[in-house]
Amino acid sequence: MPAHPWLADRTDRFDSSGIRKVFDLAAKLKDPINLSIGQPDFPAPPALKEAACKAIHDDLNGYSPTQGAAALRDRLQARVDEEWGHEGRKLLVTSGTSGALNLAMWALVNPGDEVIVFDPYFVMYPTLCEMVGGVPVVIDTYEDDFQINLAKVEAAITPKTKLILFNSPANPTGVVASAESTRGLAELAKKHNIALLSDEIYREFCYDGALPSPARWNDQTIVVDGFSKSYGVTGWRIGWIHGPSALIDKMAALQQYTFVCAPHPLQHAAIEAFHTDMSAQVDAYRERRDHVVAGLRDAGYEVAPTGGAFYVFPKAPAGQGSASEFVARAIEHELLVIPGGIFSRRDTHFRISYAAPMATLDRGLEVLRRLAKR
Repeated sequence: MPAHPWLADRTDRFDSSGIRKVFDLAAKLKDPINLSIGQPDFPAPPALKEAACKAIHDDLNGYSPTQGAAALRDRLQARVDEEWGHEGRKLLVTSGTSGALNLAMWALVNPGDEVIVFDPYFVMYPTLCEMVGGVPVVIDTYEDDFQINLAKVEAAITPKTKLILFNSPANPTGVVASAESTRGLAELAKKHNIALLSDEIYREFCYDGALPSPARWNDQTIVVDGFSKSYGVTGWRIGWIHGPSALIDKMAALQQYTFVCAPHPLQHAAIEAFHTDMSAQVDAYRERRDHVVAGLRDAGYEVAPTGGAFYVFPKAPAGQGSASEFVARAIEHELLVIPGGIFSRRDTHFRISYAAPMATLDRGLEVLRRLAKR
């Protein structure tokens, strides 16, 4: 039963994000080693900040068209057309990638429809599915080093399967799906006429080669992207989604009745991203990835190969209980990491974000070395 008689039954399906609870805990500690935050630690580029101030002073403070400010939307559409060349592929600017995911779920999923989700998953996926009445069908990837096992996907497909949610580079694992498995997933969705949504918010953070997007092999793939992670502007809430025009048109109509539009002045500021080189930041994160993975393995932790985003997902040491229990001990040493059960039906791993200064990463690795020896 809901906690209050006025609350809808659907509110029993979720609680406050466990990640937010760790954020709240961080505020209470004197000198936390915070490796929990899933946002870049570099500042927004000066050109973007100046453009934001200019847009506000130029009184671009009212609503934009629901589809997005024309100046930004046209730039993004041109880039999408150049990259994919898909006939009928259309674009919508959204209130962050979270807004895009919400709109896509509302537009695609009927009550009772099945949605394939890969475990571990971005924390929103199962909850968003259930909020619209969908049924999450969870496919475990632990035994496959967090790669997609196509045989498992084929076995999970039923006449009720409507959508596959795919995230690469992945949160929480940092794993980039192989080109082979990505192509296989794209072709499998096409074969069964199932919608495939590719969440590519971390696509700029690929350290070992370009991201293999399923849109390369399936022209009906729905792609979610945004500026938040790549440019250090998570609070601006500027995302976008592109896919078949009939779907995007219906999502735009839904946006009229929900978010209305993405923040207007910040849409104009985001145009500066097209002239801003972030390769130095990506290179720095690649170096941190290598440093953290090497440090964890030297300390005896199991870590799957990670190729993107800014996360690693090590296994908690054997003989020390669940990952949640291990994280509780880490927090006693003022090290903030996220228990893997927040992202999974298993409680065996934990998430580290290396979106932190190298000195902070070294402090965290030292705590983890000590905990591994217990």
